[in-house]
Amino acid sequence: MSEAVHLSRIRIYPIKSLDGVEVDEVRITDGGILANDRVYAIFDEKGAVVNGKRTARVHELRCAFDSRIKEVRLWESGARAQFWLDEPEPIGRWLSEFFGFEVVLKYEERAGFPDDTGAYGPTIVSEGSLRKVMEWFPGLSEESVRRRFRANLELGGGEAFCEDRLYGGPGELRKFRIGAVELSGHNPCQRCVVPTRDPGSGEAVAGFQKRFMEMRRQALPEWANAERFNHFYRFAVNTSILPAEAGKRLRIGDEVSVVEER
Repeated sequence: MSEAVHLSRIRIYPIKSLDGVEVDEVRITDGGILANDRVYAIFDEKGAVVNGKRTARVHELRCAFDSRIKEVRLWESGARAQFWLDEPEPIGRWLSEFFGFEVVLKYEERAGFPDDTGAYGPTIVSEGSLRKVMEWFPGLSEESVRRRFRANLELGGGEAFCEDRLYGGPGELRKFRIGAVELSGHNPCQRCVVPTRDPGSGEAVAGFQKRFMEMRRQALPEWANAERFNHFYRFAVNTSILPAEAGKRLRIGDEVSVVEER
């Protein structure tokens, strides 16, 4: 990295597609994920994940967790319902009523439920990039932009899109470190419909995707590998972590550095 870049924020999402939790440090599991990140997911009767891509109703659902990620509170408005996460059946019944169709809550501690089973590690973005998107969409707060793109790790101290240094050309995995943990950068993350919507209400911003693509194209830094952009609705970096890193921890303040090839 050209400047002193560090890890400035860690956010995990215990239940896939729902609200996140900020932590100061996080352990790497032997499945190569952040501990407690997307280890629960909501499935319908046919085994399909229920998420924001499928229904904007997800955005109306709020949740909060205890510090040990053992309990969850769920609510839409009014009274909150509290559950033990190791008792999924009552949660499934509550969620089924909320969505209007039968769902179940499933758990996978080791590997979680990633969107991309190849690039299954944490997603990474920089503070500078989030602020640049705010410039493109006046009226959106930094937290609104953050919640739209739902990255796990946020980098401070670098320029906008400094995270685009963390992947290489087609077929290349770029090695880099955050503190003691080695990660592999795969590609710029292809986005879905979720960022176009308000993360609290689900209301869509008209023309969001079109404007984002045009501004991303114009702002693409010289260090970004343009071959990785078959379109410009890509933002943040997909990664993976090898099993050898299991047990190590990422901590806020950890320095970010690209591993030089020999």
